[in-house]
Amino acid sequence: MIKQDNVCRKCRREGKKLFLKGEKCLSAKCAFTRRSYAPGQHGARPKKLTDYAVQLREKQKARRTYDINETQFKNYYKKAAKTKGDTGELLLSSLERRLDNVIYRLGLSDSRKQARQLVSHGHLKVNDKKVNIGSYLVKEKDKIEINKKSIALSIFKDRQAKLKDINIPSWLQLDQQKMSGLVLHLPNKEEVETDIDSALIIEFYSK
Repeated sequence: MIKQDNVCRKCRREGKKLFLKGEKCLSAKCAFTRRSYAPGQHGARPKKLTDYAVQLREKQKARRTYDINETQFKNYYKKAAKTKGDTGELLLSSLERRLDNVIYRLGLSDSRKQARQLVSHGHLKVNDKKVNIGSYLVKEKDKIEINKKSIALSIFKDRQAKLKDINIPSWLQLDQQKMSGLVLHLPNKEEVETDIDSALIIEFYSK
């Protein structure tokens, strides 16, 4: 029997792999592979969800995918709603532009949680300046690099060998040799590699 933890339960609750544990989610030890139904006594019983429940689940899925709390997520929505343009697209773009997510998308970390730890420990810099805040929003033409003193760490050496197999989003560019990334432009809705339905999230907050 696979031992469950709170992280695995999040995936089961949302009915999909959120890859919160990185490569472990692709292994035979993945709890979701064995039990894809929701946790709890009645989790395996299918039930019809109300419109509100569907919207709530989509919001929770997005929040858990990017591994941020409710207050942070709602603030992203509020800012997107006040900005001219498509609110759903602006919301997803902001989430994608978080430095911890960019590190993950570039393949420099195994998961967003690990990326946040690397940033908070001062291993990354943006435009030659050390940034230790995972929620930092990158901008167009920003260059993301690993600090020279950190590049020799085993965690980065191990990742470098795997970079050739990483599918890099079209709005980012990766230099595998230098293990650095460049923000070519801000991501649009079509370039965000996720199955999150932002329209349901907007409906949830619009009530």
